[in-house]
Amino acid sequence: MVLLAPRWAGGEGSPASAAARTPSAAAASSASATPSAKPSRSPEPSRSPSASPSPSPSPTRVRVPASGPGTFTVARADASSSGQYAYRVEVEDGSGVEPEEAADRIADILAAPRGWGQGGKRTFHRVASGPAGLVVRIATAATTDRICGQGGMNTHGEVNCRIGEKVMVNLKRWQTGSPEFDGPLNDYRALIINHEVGHWLGHGHETCPGKGRPAPAMMQQIYGLKGCVANAWPYAENGTYLGGPSVP
Repeated sequence: MVLLAPRWAGGEGSPASAAARTPSAAAASSASATPSAKPSRSPEPSRSPSASPSPSPSPTRVRVPASGPGTFTVARADASSSGQYAYRVEVEDGSGVEPEEAADRIADILAAPRGWGQGGKRTFHRVASGPAGLVVRIATAATTDRICGQGGMNTHGEVNCRIGEKVMVNLKRWQTGSPEFDGPLNDYRALIINHEVGHWLGHGHETCPGKGRPAPAMMQQIYGLKGCVANAWPYAENGTYLGGPSVP
């Protein structure tokens, strides 16, 4: 996968040249005429140095392995944290994702004002060991397919799933986002977590409630927005639930 950064280019310009006026010859009463003054030389136009275009940033290459060993590293957690729901974050070995960085992002999503904890409805705390009713795993497409397939779901190497207490996050989606979602990658990561944790909380799929309105977090936005606007969060800033009609 290749992410291209924008290019910038400089411009250039040059000043106009100036020319001196030539005086006319003066009339004389004597037999010899006064010669006309020689024209002065025009100064050479000064050249502005051309601004060299800035070199384009090198494309950032994100390595997204299609398969992995199926073993996981558990992200560290603060033993003093507390909350209503204990969860654990695990990252497949060899995926290139730093477990603690991913776990911190997931913690921010779960604690966000527009997330499932909106208005103090729910609180989540991360654990590294012991019981956890929710396990968020970031895994390669092959591993995601295998584990989701155990629950009868075909993720086709492309999407995520929730199976029992496990939320399976497809590495491809975590690292590259979705062509249907035009927001920042971090927002798409929020959509992944909010959608699958929504299933874990008991929410089913929803669809677009109307053209131009925010797509529900429980909508499968990767398959198209159906006239809605991409949205990662289950709640609006004023606390209104951003839902839509239920679909299978």
